[in-house]
Amino acid sequence: MDLDLRGKVAFVTGGSMGLGQAIALELAREGVDVAIVARRLAELNKTADAIREIVGKQGGRILPIAADTTSLAAVEAAVEQTVSKFGRLDVLVNGAAHPGGLVRSEIEEASPEGLLEDIDIKVVGYFRCCKAVVSHMRRQKYGRIINIGGLTGRGSKHISGMRNVAIVHLTKTLSDQLGPDGITVNVIHPGVVETPHIHELYEKEAKKQNISAGEVEQNYVRATPIRRVLQPAEIGWIVAFLASPKAGAITGESLGIDGGITRGIFL
Repeated sequence: MDLDLRGKVAFVTGGSMGLGQAIALELAREGVDVAIVARRLAELNKTADAIREIVGKQGGRILPIAADTTSLAAVEAAVEQTVSKFGRLDVLVNGAAHPGGLVRSEIEEASPEGLLEDIDIKVVGYFRCCKAVVSHMRRQKYGRIINIGGLTGRGSKHISGMRNVAIVHLTKTLSDQLGPDGITVNVIHPGVVETPHIHELYEKEAKKQNISAGEVEQNYVRATPIRRVLQPAEIGWIVAFLASPKAGAITGESLGIDGGITRGIFL
């Protein structure tokens, strides 16, 4: 299927590594010009070079921009830099966050400062990015906003999961506000995905459970109906579809991209 994305422009936060890098790569494969945004320019430049080498001249252009999403002024400047370079902005992918969250302990040890930082970066950070792009999308009567949530928002295991619940609310509210102008807003909740972060999680869980990291991974695999860990490209493919004109009827939705590991029923 041709997703009709060639010539579109995307702004991907958390774009220097992990899921953000995979998403930027898949968008670039589809001919999208992509601004990848994170705090460290050196890492962004490495990622930009890696994507360019893969997609070649047939893919979209890559623009690395160092910006901190806890600053509205920095986000606005990054958006303006993107529009100045590429002439428009069609797609926002919000992914800048601490992987897994900072508050994963019991309430007695939980850090209020960590929780506030989690919320400022992920919830308010996503809000800042949405606020900075919507005028451009409204003007052209077209836009796609895809928020990266997390499965902790669908369970009660970690306190930091509340940030993902808040992202769902933000998504649904903005889908109502922006829909009349041709802008869709959705959130995806990735499952266990093969990224550097997941191996850090295996190590942490192994220490807690007094087992090996390999056993932790196998426990996740056994708990997943498809019996495997997801690959980053699989998240990128879903994001590319949601970013396309083909997905114009999907908005305000929360999609679990998790291999079936979530056992709840969401109506």
